[in-house]
Amino acid sequence: DKATDPSMPEENWECIQRFCDQVNADIEGPSLAPRLLAHKIQSPQEMEALHALTVLETCVNNCGESFHHEIAKFRFLNQLIKVLSPKYYGTWSSEKVKSRVTEVIFSWTVWFPQEVKIRDAYQMLKKQGIVKEDPKVPEDKILPPPSPRPQNSIFDTDEEKSKLLARLLKSNHSEDLQAANRLIKSMIKEEQEKTAKVSRRVNTISEVSENVKRMDELLENYKKQELSKSDQETLQ
Repeated sequence: DKATDPSMPEENWECIQRFCDQVNADIEGPSLAPRLLAHKIQSPQEMEALHALTVLETCVNNCGESFHHEIAKFRFLNQLIKVLSPKYYGTWSSEKVKSRVTEVIFSWTVWFPQEVKIRDAYQMLKKQGIVKEDPKVPEDKILPPPSPRPQNSIFDTDEEKSKLLARLLKSNHSEDLQAANRLIKSMIKEEQEKTAKVSRRVNTISEVSENVKRMDELLENYKKQELSKSDQETLQ
């Protein structure tokens, strides 16, 4: 309640951080927090909803994989969609709140490409005409790194880039934050290309393995003279 107090014109970062700490400390925190936040995001009071969205984004940045797993469920995504949909709260939610909600969902499609439900929810909003075009996420908006990351992630193995990123993120200058965001995006792209390459290699090995297994079966039947005409063609 304190972190989303509508009477506060500015974010109460001390309370927001305490909320994140509580989410991390409580074993049920990652599953309970999204429900509480959804209720606040749907508030008819604009400032309460905006504060709740800030808390949500801060939790995404600080509360790890378990929290990411919860927000990627349709159960939670549907609560955000209700804020945008004219069938629910879209008729009285402020444009500022709806804009922020759209920006949040869109940014998650970029940062959590492996979460199919987030992408599906966003595409549905576009298909229904609720979202007309992709929002432009501000360059100085630092988004959360993807989760989970493999142990040999570029974020961990490229020491030079990691040090540069850490330095840029600590800066208070807008141009440094923009540079940090660009660096993160390029590292994410590199990470995704690396993952795709590994996936293709695994699929190829699996395909070869299946083919070898099938050929073994065909050869065994050939030796026993139990090969049908179509199998003879396959073997050939």
